[in-house]
Amino acid sequence: MEILFSFIIFLFFNITTAQNASKTSGGTLNVGVILDLQSLVGKNAHMSILMAMEDFNSANSSYKTKLVLHVRDSNGDNIQAASAAVDLLENYNVQAIIGPQKSSEATFVSDLGNKSHVPVISFSATSPTLSSRDVPYFLRATLSDAAQVNCIASLIKAYGWKEVVPIYEDTDYGRGIIPYLSDALQEFGAFMPYRSAISVSANSDQVEQELYKLMTMQTRVYIVHMSSAIASVLFRKANEIGMISEMYAWILTDGIANIASSLSPSTLDAMNGALGVKFYVPKSKELDNFTARWNKRFKQENPNVAPSQLSIFGLWSYDTVWALAQAAENVSRGNGVFQKLQHRKNSLCFGGLGISTIGTELLDAIIHNKFRGLSGDFDLKNRQLQPSMFQIINVVGRDSQEIGFWTAKHGIIKELDQNGSETTNVNSMPDLNRVIWPGESYVVPKGWQIPTNGKKLRIGVRISGYPEFMKVERDPITNATIATGYAIDVFEEVLKRLPYAIPYEYVAFGNANTGNYNDFVYKVHLGIYDAAIGDITIRYNRTSYADFTLPYTESGVAMIVPVKDEKNKNTWVFTKPLTTDLWLGSIAFFIYTGIVIWLLERRINNAELTGSFFRQLGIAIYFSFFADRERVDSILSRLVVIVWVFVLLVITSSYTANLSSILTVQQLQPTVTDVHELLLKGEYVGYHNGSYVVDLLDELGFDRRKIRAYNTQDDVADALSRGSKNGGIAALVHEVPYIKIFLAQHCKGYTMVGPIYKSEGFGFAFPKRSPMVYDFSKAILSITEGDTIIRIENKWIGNQQTCQNDGTIASSSSLNFKSFSGLFLVTGIASTSALLLALMMFLYKNKHRIRSSIGCDQQTQEGYRSEDSNELNQERETDSNQAQGMQMTVPNDSEDDACQQEIEICREFTSPTGGFTYRIAFVPSGSPNASSQPPGGTKFFPPPPTMEV
Repeated sequence: MEILFSFIIFLFFNITTAQNASKTSGGTLNVGVILDLQSLVGKNAHMSILMAMEDFNSANSSYKTKLVLHVRDSNGDNIQAASAAVDLLENYNVQAIIGPQKSSEATFVSDLGNKSHVPVISFSATSPTLSSRDVPYFLRATLSDAAQVNCIASLIKAYGWKEVVPIYEDTDYGRGIIPYLSDALQEFGAFMPYRSAISVSANSDQVEQELYKLMTMQTRVYIVHMSSAIASVLFRKANEIGMISEMYAWILTDGIANIASSLSPSTLDAMNGALGVKFYVPKSKELDNFTARWNKRFKQENPNVAPSQLSIFGLWSYDTVWALAQAAENVSRGNGVFQKLQHRKNSLCFGGLGISTIGTELLDAIIHNKFRGLSGDFDLKNRQLQPSMFQIINVVGRDSQEIGFWTAKHGIIKELDQNGSETTNVNSMPDLNRVIWPGESYVVPKGWQIPTNGKKLRIGVRISGYPEFMKVERDPITNATIATGYAIDVFEEVLKRLPYAIPYEYVAFGNANTGNYNDFVYKVHLGIYDAAIGDITIRYNRTSYADFTLPYTESGVAMIVPVKDEKNKNTWVFTKPLTTDLWLGSIAFFIYTGIVIWLLERRINNAELTGSFFRQLGIAIYFSFFADRERVDSILSRLVVIVWVFVLLVITSSYTANLSSILTVQQLQPTVTDVHELLLKGEYVGYHNGSYVVDLLDELGFDRRKIRAYNTQDDVADALSRGSKNGGIAALVHEVPYIKIFLAQHCKGYTMVGPIYKSEGFGFAFPKRSPMVYDFSKAILSITEGDTIIRIENKWIGNQQTCQNDGTIASSSSLNFKSFSGLFLVTGIASTSALLLALMMFLYKNKHRIRSSIGCDQQTQEGYRSEDSNELNQERETDSNQAQGMQMTVPNDSEDDACQQEIEICREFTSPTGGFTYRIAFVPSGSPNASSQPPGGTKFFPPPPTMEV
């Protein structure tokens, strides 16, 4: 780049500076045009620019300002483009420059335009590295390459591809899109494992060598971002070596897709099946008319050139001329000159480069000019066109077919409605028209493939402490590694279910004492193994350097503990089936039911209820205990007894069943039921040597001196049998799959308690982002859901149902009051309802007597009040404390006689002076006590002082 700037500086010093800056005369505006006239885009744009000038002048003949074009050919060279810009600025005083065509050329030309305040408008420089913030006089009448990366990423995501390789030309244009594409892919978990950069000067052999390099990799999805010239060489070579086949997917960026219809037939044949992303141009009558005129004129002026189709770059160049012409009409041209800068002698500056006096005004007019052009809405308010919609194409044969669209709002869609707006039918899978993939296949490529270079996958295997899971041997004849076991059977079953074949070989990690499982998995990260299989637990720390499949075994960490005979011979064992609250509740309802039966039977004078109160109550409770319906007479009592019989039957049955369970099933119990119990008692615990369980025990707080490692199952069994106090252990903490193997061989005397810790089980390890993880997980899921995994377990572990101690032994629990609350509620309601019903029947039967008693009480109380008044008057007249006789007569009417036959009325009177107290009793005249009384039912009492009569 320094050489280029030195050449430009040298060129400025050799340019004649004698030419004077002149005014823009005759209502004209000089405009420079820099194109690569030998390129397909350059030819396309040159024709469109000339036609734009003609069309604008014809449509706006009244305009006073006319554009004068000065076309220069850069021949695709950055230096020539910069030289042409200097020439146009110095010798022709151009007030604007259309172009240049390439992003690398635009970098230099935009700097020159920024120094001279001349707007530079490029319709094809799409590199995101070109920013108007650094060079404000640079305008992009096209889209930035960064605008299409979300569309490409949506395609990658929709088809489920996780790895893509970009193939781009090693220029500013090619490199500019890569960071944006990488960010867009990372948003949904895809990435680029390799980036293929091809030099613009690379010959066909070098391109072929790079393609062979790509074939040695797993990724089969490629994004091609380069010029049409290099792309033609790339696809022809890819077709020759077999990379345009059903296992591959090719995606073209808009730089190629926009001009796909103008490519040579041989190039299109080589691109067969590729997808492309291009800018969507809305249809219009003006566009159709211009396209027809353009095609006709291009053939007339280029009879010896291969037929070409109008591209989006031609439309953008056409609209650029119109935007510039409209802005020029609105700019004051009175001071349209270049002012020369005063500089020192021998100063290294562009001596002949002046500053446009109308450049700022012209730039502002272009930015604020908005209209509907042939390419759609033309608006440069952000100094570049804004993306609206992309069209997704499929190259089929020598043509391209539309398969869908993409918008930032709706994502991938299949069709547009009649008004040109997006439909709302958006699915997670690509809703596109049918795609013909490379090799004329309709099956979506899976995006990766095991390289067909004769290399086998290196599958790492490790000797396990449990040969049932993994046993590694070496063939003495071939020296090949032979692996067998549970994990191997699962792995080979997965390979059978994959839709493709994988060549592989087993590579031994070493013996069981050579490093731990973390080191084994890390070998995959280092690239020593392509995958690691075996009894590898899926742990969080291991996922940082490897990806795991779904687990193929049960998960969790549990304990192996001895069992003990704990047959309960306690004297009070018969009380254990029921809890205390249930015992007390049952007794309370026994007593309550007995009382209710006693009240009901007492009412009808049951012959059994004779004698003292306590004897009668005992007999009633006996009824509730033994439910003797033949000895109760009342219908309500029998109803209560029937309900109680049902409740008693349920409680008795439950009690019998629970007591039997306590005395029989609960004979064998684990010696330890909680890992924290071991910690509190300071017991010794064991683990299998090399297992990560030792780290778990450390986290739980176990003393390292209390943790012992064992290598074999027999050693574990011996340690458990001796116990913690005799040099052994109280429990072995291990993973559930291993515990199953141990219990299958040591069924008697041991059991599993737990799981006490959650883990993810065993899985296979692959390198990070390996595409095989998904396919392997899918196959493992189909194995574990069927009977295949059961067959494999029975083969290597055995039938677990034959061991009665396998699994946690569940002890019988006592029955509580809550379990029978419904039954007690029923019997309580039945007893209380019967008692209330009996009371209501009694009240209804004796309602006349109750009314008579109430009336008699009222009459008697009125007589008492009258006599009390007389007595008080007599006492006030008497000064002594002697008692006076008092006579009271009770009425003898027939109604009063009836009342006095039922009741005896007493009343106490106290002298107001407090001298004595006496009682008056009224006895019916017909009663036996009335025979010795005076006629008329009158009774006299001569009460002594302070004595109750």
